[in-house]
Amino acid sequence: MTAQTCTEQNIKDLLERLVRGVLAETRATPAAGTAPGLAPMNAGPIPVEISARHVHLSTADAINLFGEALRPHKPLSQPGQFLSTQRVRLIGPKGVMDNVAVLGPVRDASQVEISKTDARALGINPPVRQSGDTAGSPGIILASATGIVGLESGVIVASRHIHMHTDDAARFGLKDKDMVDVRLDTERPVILENVLVRVSPDFKLAMHIDADEGNSAGWKPGATGVVIALHRS
Repeated sequence: MTAQTCTEQNIKDLLERLVRGVLAETRATPAAGTAPGLAPMNAGPIPVEISARHVHLSTADAINLFGEALRPHKPLSQPGQFLSTQRVRLIGPKGVMDNVAVLGPVRDASQVEISKTDARALGINPPVRQSGDTAGSPGIILASATGIVGLESGVIVASRHIHMHTDDAARFGLKDKDMVDVRLDTERPVILENVLVRVSPDFKLAMHIDADEGNSAGWKPGATGVVIALHRS
């Protein structure tokens, strides 16, 4: 074998080793913004549900509106939560919305969750917040056939979030208050960023988005999402 042949063979071998090394490193390195060990879909799909406009009531406000406690109509996907038989009207500065669902059980303070589209129709500008975080939010008037309640605050646009049972959190490698990005596998697939993970032994796995987000993605019943990135401080 000549010196020239040896040199060509050596170069060929070196190039092959370099290519194999680059490929191996690419496979081992997560994509930018993706947590190690959290490749897309490796923990399975997450059911995605629409959280339409609704109201949570305190015991006092339920009595003032309906003269009685909330009456369960049917259970919701989250254990212990239910849709009540009662409905309310939302009255804002510029508009009203009838037949708005009331969810139970009762809470310490009343809260109204609507979309940005709803907010414009009502003439208010609520912040995007997690449920329960209502400080500084606008108020609204709630009315029924038998009563009326004025809330000084409590109207929010609920930020997107995932309910996870502790077993699901372990499977996904996530913890309470983590923020993730989720790709919705819908008619018009989109990636929703900064989705809060909420973990509890009382939760059932489900991602909640509002009607505006669902409509923009072409959501239909049975839609799912996949965690594609983790933002952990």
